[in-house]
Amino acid sequence: MSRFGETFTTPKPILGMLHLAGDSPEGKLAQAEEEARIMAGEGVDGLVVENYFGHAEDVERVLERLFGLDLGTRIGVNVLRDDARAFELARHYPVAFIQVDSVAGHLPPETDAPFAADLATRREGVSALLLGGVRFKYQLVLSGRPEAEDVRIGASRCDGLVVTSDATGRPTDMDKVARFRAATGGGVPLLIGAGLTEANAAEQLAHADGAVVGSWFKHDHKDTGRVEAAHVAGLMRVVRAARSAA
Repeated sequence: MSRFGETFTTPKPILGMLHLAGDSPEGKLAQAEEEARIMAGEGVDGLVVENYFGHAEDVERVLERLFGLDLGTRIGVNVLRDDARAFELARHYPVAFIQVDSVAGHLPPETDAPFAADLATRREGVSALLLGGVRFKYQLVLSGRPEAEDVRIGASRCDGLVVTSDATGRPTDMDKVARFRAATGGGVPLLIGAGLTEANAAEQLAHADGAVVGSWFKHDHKDTGRVEAAHVAGLMRVVRAARSAA
């Protein structure tokens, strides 16, 4: 069994985003706890604590709070623009996984090799899974390599690839998922990284091994909103049906 399968024993796990919105550190903490309780209560398999609206310090405060609760779900971290801090937090808290938006394709050749060496060093002594993006939304492609080569290199650097189209909330291109699957020979889990909805989840999860969900869980289906229990419950009903059909 892969490390991914050992961590997420339920097929096609759903990872819900905690974007850390709020008008103060205390507000961010309270909203994150509320949203975490909602998602965990509806059966979401993992929570990604991310400084989308906050700072790295907010991420740490939320991790400390969540690990003091008994939510029954995996907890992971994504520190945007500061991968080193994510690994540092993984050494201090028992996070199950780290998400890094780009692990290949986003750097020119002269800086990609040092990046890869630093990434390998950071992974030493960290038991958390690494979920990485290749040609991720909003990231420039600077490698000068064919897509398939970037995908194979990215797969060698992590435990699962997160696949997106080109914007938050925009459905992930199934042709892109198929290309990533072909490039890796099916040897690495692929997670939908953007645009999963109640309407498309069955189709998308038929071709992927899980998903990261943010906007759809919000009351207005926008990243700026608050997580709403009915939206989480609705999507998870579709996910459970997709798991049964797999």
